[in-house]
Amino acid sequence: MTSRAGARAAGAPGTRSDGNDFKPKERVGPSHYQMSASFRSEIRRLTLVQLLIWLLVATQVAVTHLDLVSHDLVAMPYQWEYPYLLSIVPSLLGALALPRNNISYLVISMISAGLFSVAPLIFGAMEMFPVAQQLYRHGKAYRFIFGFSAVSVMYLVMVVAVQVHAWHLYYSKKLLDAWFDSTQEKKKK
Repeated sequence: MTSRAGARAAGAPGTRSDGNDFKPKERVGPSHYQMSASFRSEIRRLTLVQLLIWLLVATQVAVTHLDLVSHDLVAMPYQWEYPYLLSIVPSLLGALALPRNNISYLVISMISAGLFSVAPLIFGAMEMFPVAQQLYRHGKAYRFIFGFSAVSVMYLVMVVAVQVHAWHLYYSKKLLDAWFDSTQEKKKK
């Protein structure tokens, strides 16, 4: 409760406040919340795109192994696609970390993203390079996905996947920093 008597109410020198000192204090806390909320929404969007890419790869693997269509229509998967199917694990761990600001899940998600997502993509780029080189030099393709060269389609998928995983790691690191800063501030109080 405010008092009508006292040094501040009487207007003693150095004790009056015109309210200008309130605005900077007000902005300190919400900026962390705003950054955290914006990073979370970006991570959620990127997780959805990762799930779509995973579904495309999983569909190709399932369709070819279950012989649902001819191998002339959908080619057998490359070797890198099998370990890439594990890339769903980091996405799910990242999604589990968001609701309760679970730092340990987010760290595990970032580490496993490098192992299960980025590493198979690097291996895939190296695996498919001779086939892409043959397609570029001689114009010959032996694997097709719906009439398109399988190596061209999979390189397109890889380019999108690398960008999505890189942005996901970037925003995860930013979110981790925001969470870590906010927990350090709580410990100081």
